[in-house]
Amino acid sequence: MSLVNYSSGSDDDSFIEQQQTKKVARVVDAAPQVMPRPTHTALMHISPEQREVAYNPKYEELYAPEAGPVNVFKTAGQRMTKNTLTGYIEQGEMSAFQFEDQRLTFQTMGYALDPSTGSGLSSQNMIGDTATASKHEHETIATTRVCKRKKKRKDKGDPGEIDGYQGPWADFEGESRVAQPSEEQMVVLTEYATKRKAKNGQTGLDEAQRAKQEAKEHSILHIKDAYDYQGRSFLHPPQHEGIRFGEPPEKCFLPKKLIHTWAGHPKGVSAIRFFPKSAHLLLSAGLGGKIKLWEVYGERRLVRTYHGHTAGVRDICFSNEGTRFLSCGYDKLIRLWETESGECIAHFTNRHTPYCVKFHPNDDMQHLFVAGTSDKKIICWDINTGDIVQEYDRHMGPVNSITFVEDGKRIVSTSDDKSMRVWEWDIPVDIKYIADPSMHSMPYVSVHPNGKYMIAQSLDNQILVFSSSDRFRQNRKKTFKGHNVAGYACAVGFSPDGSYVISGDAHGNLCVWDWKSTKLYSKFKAHDKVCIDVVWNPNETSKVVTTSWDGLIKYWD
Repeated sequence: MSLVNYSSGSDDDSFIEQQQTKKVARVVDAAPQVMPRPTHTALMHISPEQREVAYNPKYEELYAPEAGPVNVFKTAGQRMTKNTLTGYIEQGEMSAFQFEDQRLTFQTMGYALDPSTGSGLSSQNMIGDTATASKHEHETIATTRVCKRKKKRKDKGDPGEIDGYQGPWADFEGESRVAQPSEEQMVVLTEYATKRKAKNGQTGLDEAQRAKQEAKEHSILHIKDAYDYQGRSFLHPPQHEGIRFGEPPEKCFLPKKLIHTWAGHPKGVSAIRFFPKSAHLLLSAGLGGKIKLWEVYGERRLVRTYHGHTAGVRDICFSNEGTRFLSCGYDKLIRLWETESGECIAHFTNRHTPYCVKFHPNDDMQHLFVAGTSDKKIICWDINTGDIVQEYDRHMGPVNSITFVEDGKRIVSTSDDKSMRVWEWDIPVDIKYIADPSMHSMPYVSVHPNGKYMIAQSLDNQILVFSSSDRFRQNRKKTFKGHNVAGYACAVGFSPDGSYVISGDAHGNLCVWDWKSTKLYSKFKAHDKVCIDVVWNPNETSKVVTTSWDGLIKYWD
């Protein structure tokens, strides 16, 4: 048997067919069904992010739809076509008159044409109140014909009758004038006035008058021996050996140690003043609204407390004799007190906060005093009449200090406007204006004992020197530095002989400089808080009183 015949047997053919059938059944086609790319097009796709093209593209290529998958991480606003940062702006044409006409129509009538749908007048392309637009037949401000009816006046009356004739001043028809509230309104107003009267005791009181009503001024005497065996009150200076009242010492020395502490103010102390000439009493103004009088010699007791201010006391000032003193506080009132009896004699206010107060230094003009207020004015009052006799209103900020020079003939004032002004007494025009771009606010000024110079506490941590003569020039070669007073109205002063300059600072230190050399001789810790006021006893060689916002008054020697 040949090999060909052997291979062509029927059994072998069926076996091969079965094997081929099994192989075809196992074939799997995993390719996705896609649309075939047309072979007749020759367009080249351009990326939307491409900014430069190196050939001359066809119109179909430039405006072909974007191909490719959608970025699912972008929002609809990010996927939209933009030609500005916020969207796509199409070119349009509209005159300024048409734009203003549609804008005013929408603002007045509540509707306007929709600029995105053309200029046809129909309710479909109107935005806003379409009902009003249909009612007015889509009229605009420029095309409206709404006629305004002219108001008609009532009959003028007969000119022969004086009472009944109204003439051209007759009321319009339909108009009514109400001269008083209705009955219902009067009931409400009466109830409100009754409640207000019961609460305040008087209607129509402003802040200053209400403080005057609620003050309940009185004073408390804390000592039993207010009069001695000769009938003299505590205002009479005591007879101590070695003390010459009214005579300044020839030579002064530096204070070194603490000899006494007065405590009694629950809050801080803003100012202290010695009794004139004798300095045997010390007056202190507290931020709690109380004023206290202390003994300087002997047992150094609390003599009297003056109650009256409803807010903190800002400044105090004795008269030349010491029998009366002024006090001004943050309750917008200036009070005049009797020192011995503690009675409040008078009240003065201009409805603004007074920051400083001073009696006129002349004995013949003790009925006049000046006060610097927060409304940029210096106001002069007459105690006898209670009236304002003069106002100095050239400052551009609240007045911080007032100082008399040349025996009361002139006034030196400083303000928050960083300037110093000099005035002639009773002339409301400044004769000298001192200001410089480098100057800072000067909240306190003190005069040298010889009357030729004055020093000013500047808030740039230095003390400036000015002449108190006709020119009032600053001595730029003489400044006192070494302390920190930025933001605080710390007082400055002189020793009785004029050889030392003293001042407090923000850290509670007492600083003493030499007047001639401007050298800082002494600086020591006097208080825990800011040392706001310092005064040298005018009859002692080395005794200084300091006070602070910690409520303590300390006596140094």
